[in-house]
Amino acid sequence: MAKLHITDTILRDAHQSQAATRMRVEDMLPACEILDSIGYWSLECWGGATFDSCLRFLNEDPWDRLRKLKKALPNTKLQMLFRGQNILGYKHYADDVVEQFCRKAIENGIDVIRIFDALNDVRNLEAAIKYTKKYGGLCEPAISYTISPVHNEDYFVKLAKELVQMGADTICIKDMANLLLPYDAYSLVKRLKSEVNVPIHLHTHNTTGTGDMTYLMAVQAGVDIVDCALSPMGNGTAQPATESLVATLKGTKADTGLDLEKLSEAAKHFRGIAAKLTQEGFLDPKVLKVDTNTLVYQVPGGMLSNLISQLKQANAEDRYYDVLAEIPRVRKDFGYPPLVTPTSQIVGSQAVLNVLSGGDYKMFTKESKALLHGEYGRLPGPVNEEVRKRAIGDEEVITCRPADLLEPELEKYREEIKDVMRQEEDVLSYALFPQVATKFFEARNNPQSSTAEPANATVSADPNAVTELYVEDPSL
Repeated sequence: MAKLHITDTILRDAHQSQAATRMRVEDMLPACEILDSIGYWSLECWGGATFDSCLRFLNEDPWDRLRKLKKALPNTKLQMLFRGQNILGYKHYADDVVEQFCRKAIENGIDVIRIFDALNDVRNLEAAIKYTKKYGGLCEPAISYTISPVHNEDYFVKLAKELVQMGADTICIKDMANLLLPYDAYSLVKRLKSEVNVPIHLHTHNTTGTGDMTYLMAVQAGVDIVDCALSPMGNGTAQPATESLVATLKGTKADTGLDLEKLSEAAKHFRGIAAKLTQEGFLDPKVLKVDTNTLVYQVPGGMLSNLISQLKQANAEDRYYDVLAEIPRVRKDFGYPPLVTPTSQIVGSQAVLNVLSGGDYKMFTKESKALLHGEYGRLPGPVNEEVRKRAIGDEEVITCRPADLLEPELEKYREEIKDVMRQEEDVLSYALFPQVATKFFEARNNPQSSTAEPANATVSADPNAVTELYVEDPSL
C-alpha cells in the first residue's frame, strides 16, 4: 500500500452530477488559489457536459473558461473527460477534428485527457490516444465498467492490457453508474496492479451508497489515484467526499498528505455556490439520497432523471417502473452496451418508446438504428438479430472502425463559420454543437441583439417523435 493520490471533481463532474453542470467560471475562480495549494494529483475541470453547458446555458466560451482556470491553477494538472471519437458531442467525428481538438485542449491548458468509449471499442480510442500523446498530454484511457454476461474481470483486464499497448500513461476504471461493489473493486484492482505496469485510477459515484467502501477496498488493493469531490457537492450522484477519505487514511501507509484545513477552506467557498445553485433550482436535494435502483436496474443516476423527464412530458409518470423493467431487455437485445453517454440515452429512449407505444419495437429512434447498424462501433455481446432486422432491414452492419468511413471535415466547418470566427477554437465549438454554437456566436458578436437562453434539446412527449437524444445527462 502506497500513498493515495486524489483527483478532485468539484469543477466538473461534481456539479454535472448534482447541479445540471450549471457552475460558472466566476463561481470557480475565487477558490482556485486554495485549490492550487492543496496538492491534488489533478483537478477535473473540463470536458464531459461542461462544454455543451457553457455554450447552451451559460453564455460562456468553454475555451475561455479553460484558459482562465489554467492561469489560476498554475501548479495543478488540469484534467478533462473526452468521449473518444465522439469528442464531447453525441456522434462520431472525423480524425482531423479529433486531432485538432486534442491539440487545442492541450494548448489551452489541459494536462490529462481521460478518454472513454461507451462500447469499450478500442478502435474508437485510437485517434484520441494518438493525438493526446502527439501534443504532449498525459493519456488516461478509461474502461467503462458495467455488469453483464459478457463483462467480467477477465474482460476488463484484457481491455486494460490493450490500452497499455496503445500508449496509456494511466488506466482509469470508470464506474459511471456506481455498480462496482467493494469486494469486486478489490479483486479487479489487485489483478490490474499485478498484470499492467501503469498507475490505476478509479472513478465512481456514491449513488448507491457504496462509493466510500469501494474506494477503501481499492486502496487496500493498491489503487494509485481515486476521484473525489469536495463535500459541498460530494456523495449522492457525485463522487465520494474528498475530506472523508483524506481523514480516513490519515496516519496510514496510504495517507494522502492533503491538509484537511485547506480542504475545509475550499469547501467553505463551494458551500456558498451549492446554496446558490439550490436557490436557482439546479441542485435538488434528492441527488444526495441513496438510490439502490441502480444496483437493481444498472441505470446511472443521470439516466434515471432523463427517464423521469421524458415520462413527465408524455404525462406517463406512472409507467416509470415499466420503463425500468424494459431497460435490461433492450440492453440485452442491443448486445449489452455499458450504459454511459450516449448509449445510456439510446437504450433509455428506446425503452420509453417501447413502453409508450405499447409495443415490441414498433418504432425505433434514429440513434437506436445507428447503434444496431454499427455506427457507434462494435457491440460487446450478441445482438438480437430479429430486432436488428426490424430496425435496419437488409442494410449491411458496419464492421470497420466507424471513423474510417468519415471524410476529413475540419475545413468544411471552418468555411461555414469564417464570417463569425474570432479564434481557431470556434471551429471546434461549431463542429461539436453547430446550432448551439451558432446562437452563442451571434450573442457574443452582437451582445445587444440576443439575451435569450437557448432551449434545451430533449425527447419529445410524442412517442412518434422520440428521435433526439436528451443532451443533459449527469451520468457522463
